[in-house]
Amino acid sequence: MNNQVLSITVFLVLIAITLVITAISSRRVKTDTDYYAAGRQIKPWQNGLAIAGEFMAAAAFLGISGLIAFYGIDAQIYSICWFVSFFVVLILVAEIIRNTGRFTFADIVAYRLKSAKIRPIIAVSVILVSIVYLIPQMVAAGSLSKLLFGIPSSWGILIVGALMIIYISLGGMVAATWIQSIKAVLLLGCGIALAGLTLSFFHFDVNELFTAVADAPDLGREWLEPGGWLTNPLERYSLGFGLLFGTAAMPHVIMRFYTVATKKAARSSALWTMTFMGVFHVLTFIFGLGAAVLVGSEVIAAIDAGGNAATPLLAATVAGGADTFSGALFMAFVVAVAFITIIAAVSGLCIAASSAFSYDFWFNFIKKGKQTAAEQVRTARISAVAIGLIAVLCALGLQSSNVAYLSGLAFALASTVNLPTIVFALFWKGFTTKGALIGIIGGTLIAIFSVVAGPQVLGEDAIFPLQNPGLITIPLGFLLTWVGSLLTREKESGEKYHELSVRSQSGLGSE
Repeated sequence: MNNQVLSITVFLVLIAITLVITAISSRRVKTDTDYYAAGRQIKPWQNGLAIAGEFMAAAAFLGISGLIAFYGIDAQIYSICWFVSFFVVLILVAEIIRNTGRFTFADIVAYRLKSAKIRPIIAVSVILVSIVYLIPQMVAAGSLSKLLFGIPSSWGILIVGALMIIYISLGGMVAATWIQSIKAVLLLGCGIALAGLTLSFFHFDVNELFTAVADAPDLGREWLEPGGWLTNPLERYSLGFGLLFGTAAMPHVIMRFYTVATKKAARSSALWTMTFMGVFHVLTFIFGLGAAVLVGSEVIAAIDAGGNAATPLLAATVAGGADTFSGALFMAFVVAVAFITIIAAVSGLCIAASSAFSYDFWFNFIKKGKQTAAEQVRTARISAVAIGLIAVLCALGLQSSNVAYLSGLAFALASTVNLPTIVFALFWKGFTTKGALIGIIGGTLIAIFSVVAGPQVLGEDAIFPLQNPGLITIPLGFLLTWVGSLLTREKESGEKYHELSVRSQSGLGSE
């Protein structure tokens, strides 16, 4: 049995399990709270596992290890910043968000500001961020399917899109939570096993691995030092800044804190997330350096120039070799888990986008809150199908293009647009509706310009100097929102600030 057949077999088994979970979950979706927030019955440890599953995605499992294999330990900045970003989430938003809203972060902002004006623009912003982040995930799935399943990338995109639509339209947040949790367990187990097998080649001694890297003629000590990948210090600071603060503003992360019953459970969820992510991300350097020594960057680059094949090739090598059954089986399992990882990640993004449309735009803005729970769920399911189809069509159109910049654009948009809105709504009395609108619209234009006119798109002809724009765009987003609010006083918003402060501590009125 060859690698592709094994990969497809393992993948189909895992997909069958997730479809059974979705069928069971669909029976539990009877109200809007069930669909959007899993009935608020998710345990903190499981919610933490699901949130960690959002970030232990293909970028972490395949991308970081590939960068480390090619450029050295410098790429570990992703692992460090994503882990530390949940300190920001824990301190800044976890408890408060659970107490102040129902399903989306627009609930928080709309409570203080003029709902009819602010909800539609926030809904558009959330949908834009989610779709922009969905596209590169789906294109990555297409590339992975072509590389390792032997099918065209367009078929891979269609498969991921179809499964995403099925999971979210039928099972809602319940199905998304279970799938993300199972995926996180598989990824943790797979990662620990891969790290253990890799270290067995170095007598389970990390120092021996470092020595092997330093002594390798095509690697050397520079692989163990910063600066091998991000040579410009400003790029390093800007990337770290964007990852550190962007997480707290990503809509699919914010939604997860509505799935637990209390603010204490929300805080506990963030702590569990940090625990699971800490365990996983401490292993990523072993994958990358192990692949660099045991597989070789030339072999990896020959199969995938982006380095995404580093982890699968390492799995085959440490489990007996690609030409052995054990090596092929372990590689197939790693590939299947990576593919499931992408599906779980896009499912979380899809429910965030569909919720923004069905709840913030359709239910609150168009219907003025006049829909039954059953009608809300039906609208949410229809919007999930629509969002999924849009994402599939965009991914199909961009599959042959370099879409790496879209991930950066998603984080730039979230941190530049959403973060100031959340922070000022929760912590500043002078925040106003017009200030929020100026910040959201202006921040969106700044974020798009910084990426489209940056080195990732224009190369040497770039107008904007940084590939990772967060160091500049995030302060500008705060500045725009602050100045806009100063110029447009709003008495009602100031009065409701005190009510929101009480609500954020007690949870009274959030339902």
